[in-house]
Amino acid sequence: MTSDPKAAEEAYVWVWLPGATDPVVAGLLSRAGDGRLVFNYGRSYLARADAIALYDPELPLREGVIAPTERMALPSCIRDGSPDAWGRRVIINRLMGRKGGGAGAFDLDERAYLLESGSDRIGMLDFQRSPTAYVARQRQSATLEELMASADRVERGVPLTPELDQALQHGTSIGGARPKALIDAEGRKFIAKFSAGTDLYSVVKAEFVAMRLARLVGIDAAPVRLERALGKDVLLVERFDRRRVAAGWTRRGIVSALTLLNLDETEARYASYEELATQIRHRFAEPAASLRELFNRLVFNILCGNTDDHARNHAAFWDGGTLGLTPAYDLCPQARTGGEASQAMAIIGDNRLSRLSVCLEAAAHYHLTPAQARALIAHQVEIITAHWRPVCDEAGLSEVDRTLLWGRSFLNPFAFEGFPSDAGAVG
Repeated sequence: MTSDPKAAEEAYVWVWLPGATDPVVAGLLSRAGDGRLVFNYGRSYLARADAIALYDPELPLREGVIAPTERMALPSCIRDGSPDAWGRRVIINRLMGRKGGGAGAFDLDERAYLLESGSDRIGMLDFQRSPTAYVARQRQSATLEELMASADRVERGVPLTPELDQALQHGTSIGGARPKALIDAEGRKFIAKFSAGTDLYSVVKAEFVAMRLARLVGIDAAPVRLERALGKDVLLVERFDRRRVAAGWTRRGIVSALTLLNLDETEARYASYEELATQIRHRFAEPAASLRELFNRLVFNILCGNTDDHARNHAAFWDGGTLGLTPAYDLCPQARTGGEASQAMAIIGDNRLSRLSVCLEAAAHYHLTPAQARALIAHQVEIITAHWRPVCDEAGLSEVDRTLLWGRSFLNPFAFEGFPSDAGAVG
């Protein structure tokens, strides 16, 4: 732990190469004179026959200092490995003992967040103070009940005990704003998402329903299951960036759509499905299948009321040479009382209205004819309608929450405005 979390520290970037169960040091993240964080590959890493770029074109495999674009404070593919709102609250709770409400206003050096967050972060990277000795920041074994209790203390701004701190640290390196942790169970790895004290409806169960329906309509979505802890719901999302082999666990490289689109955090509003489709057409290993998958995800986000589909909620695997969509994740229906809604990413041009007719306008960007696009949409509407009640039953979703979500988040009439009537509507 640092004595002064604001103090600049050297942060060495370690990487799990494809198929490897142990990391190697790739280079150094340091602060340049203009305040931005720059990266420099190590000579030993460049000399390796199996070395890969952490993400090309942003950090191409070459000698010398590599600075981010002038718009960015640090390379975006490195920022992908840094914690977001929830992880930062936990870290500040540990280092400062500050109340949760003041956590957002407290500014730490970005390297402090990288170095203080858990080592089992999403993707293939980790960050260390040493260039020669890798020491994982391991969490203390804890039950779901203990992890949920820890999350509740952070939400309330109560400092964690050393034991609970170590237990919850494991989940600080994953993104998102809601309480969560990482757990291992039954030889698999999961992200555990907890209910929050401010939830007005069962957000955890709503996400379960959306993820299960997504798989039923044919989307490649991460497997999920529901558990209970301290009388509250917990959503377990199986991780897709880890693979168990005889020698241990391998890690798969992941870059967010924000990185693919060469955008900074402050530019997220400029991200669009149209530009992401362009990246897929030109750079992905299987563009046709990936374009169809992305179109299906766009349609499903509209049909399930997930308007939080920002560029960090889309990602691609990176193995040093090829890109491919990860399974879908964070499909979270948003509470809605009115009709009109907009997606977090624009769909075509500046149009981000949550309407299927806008998807039809964009179909050509996914190499789909209007007829093919209508057929995909009609299929989703049919499957969602047919399986809504069985999946809600599986989740144990209350009738009150079903009424709140159906026809509002799921299959809101606004989605069908301007869309051919024979393609389906709320029944």
